[in-house]
Amino acid sequence: MKLQSALEFLTQNARWLTAGGVLTFLSSFGQTFFISVFAGEIRETFDLSHGEWGGLYSLGTMVSAVVMVWAGAATDFFRVRLLGPLILAGLVVACLVMGLNTWVWALPISVFLLRFFGQGMSSHMAMVAMARWFTATRGRALSIATLGFAVGEALLPLAFVTAMLSVHWQTLWILSAGICAMGIPVLILLLRHERTPQSLAKSNASTGMEGRHWTRAEALRHPLFWTLMPAILGPSAFVTALFFHQVHLAEIKGWSHIQLVSLFPVYTAAGIVAMLTTGWALDRFGTARLMPFYMLPFVVGFLSFALGNSLPLALIGFVFLGLTSGAIATLIPAFWADFYGTAHIGAIKALATAVMVLGSAIGPAITGALIDVGIGFETQLIGVVVYFIMVSALTTWGVRRAAQTL
Repeated sequence: MKLQSALEFLTQNARWLTAGGVLTFLSSFGQTFFISVFAGEIRETFDLSHGEWGGLYSLGTMVSAVVMVWAGAATDFFRVRLLGPLILAGLVVACLVMGLNTWVWALPISVFLLRFFGQGMSSHMAMVAMARWFTATRGRALSIATLGFAVGEALLPLAFVTAMLSVHWQTLWILSAGICAMGIPVLILLLRHERTPQSLAKSNASTGMEGRHWTRAEALRHPLFWTLMPAILGPSAFVTALFFHQVHLAEIKGWSHIQLVSLFPVYTAAGIVAMLTTGWALDRFGTARLMPFYMLPFVVGFLSFALGNSLPLALIGFVFLGLTSGAIATLIPAFWADFYGTAHIGAIKALATAVMVLGSAIGPAITGALIDVGIGFETQLIGVVVYFIMVSALTTWGVRRAAQTL
């Protein structure tokens, strides 16, 4: 019966789940794991140090975080059918700007466009849509839609690192623009009969703490939001830093870049397992019971990269990083809906997404600057391990207190 129920769920909701998957997959072109594939070529082309490239990257990312606070709330008012193609068109432009750029001063502009339309709006729109469109099966819907992230992580870095052996790196960005452009008609076709946020807000709305819908202003005044901020900021900052410095990491460990990139599918596979398992667990146990545990695999993952010099240890590191990253992709969007309700989830999650994007700006900037002044990346990762132990304890305390009002 469970298999039959799962198949019925997939069949009945295929077009909306696929639309979410398309958006999360195409967001890959604005994610750090993809952009950082070109880090060596970008630094060589524009004659940049690790710290300089990290600083420019962070500048563009920070601006995108600021814009996300305002733009992300648009998902509360506009259908994905209208907003989605516009966001993907912006992502096409972003890829073309990176592919055609010859000026170092324009790099932050390229990064801003990629981060805003890719990492920011494409992923935000997909997660808000899943959280709003589905209530009783929200966990399953989120876990399936986030498979787009996993496919992008598994296929794109290895494919493009291999392609760079024979194709100029900027030409590959123009190819990326073409891939994003193909997603526009696909999204329009899938959402010809879209579930509208307005109608669902009336018929299938789910409330949060105290049995009500929270506005963004109210969420900002509640201590739980600020308790969760280190947990939102940290994963984005330090996973981004790890992928951003992948070329440097391979060099200091004595691996080739392609050897390191070949392990990315392991990270993705672990993430897929975590996404699907977390989705099932969410529908069965709820977010409150899962939140205290989801960051613990990060401790093992970053410790493996800090202390290990062999590829097998790197593989273990990617497995544990993937477990938490996969859980985050499903758990956190559901958390906002469960604790704050769905009526204003676009605005609330937009603020959280902005914090996440800010983290992805801070991580490369700080770690790049520390590398430039002689503090090794491996040493930095020890500090990251301590950070996640502390944040895990803080999250557990905050969520357990707030869960009493659900």
